[in-house]
Amino acid sequence: MNTIIRKSVLSVAGLAFAGGVFAGPIAAHAATPTMDAKPVAMAVQSAPKPQGDQSHITLNDEQTANVKAIIAATKKAGMPERAAVISIATSLQESKLENLGHLGDMNDHDSLGLFQQRPSSGWGTPEQITNPEYSTTAFLKGLKQVDGWQDMPLTQAAQTVQVSAYPDAYAQWEQQATDLVTQYWNS
Repeated sequence: MNTIIRKSVLSVAGLAFAGGVFAGPIAAHAATPTMDAKPVAMAVQSAPKPQGDQSHITLNDEQTANVKAIIAATKKAGMPERAAVISIATSLQESKLENLGHLGDMNDHDSLGLFQQRPSSGWGTPEQITNPEYSTTAFLKGLKQVDGWQDMPLTQAAQTVQVSAYPDAYAQWEQQATDLVTQYWNS
């Protein structure tokens, strides 16, 4: 019975480690599972490896304040660090962490704020979605409605909420978003 339980736990750990994509049970072919599997369980707790080439920008004081606002709103919503990573990566893609107002002819429809949310799509009023706490909370509310968001690739989780014309673009910001959450989550 113990062997079956250990194989089941190792199978789940193997799947989680692969980012939720079927990777097969790690110990399926082992005659007897051993305690050497502990590092696998520990690896599950770490952040997934970012997908693809990564981008990075240097942040100014306003952008750093927006990172802190996103983290504060995530904590206030009772969501984990992974939600903050997804939120920050999304904002990096959408606005480079700048709380954008109406950009005239350069505007994408009526998109505003950190997440380029649109009043005409029901995200809120222009005043609301240019408020970092409100816009983050609105994004997180959408994220909560995505089944399995915690285990899916960042770009898939972000795209499911944002419905962008460039669905794979969010992935390039995962490492910087992870670094920012690591830096500011406990500050």
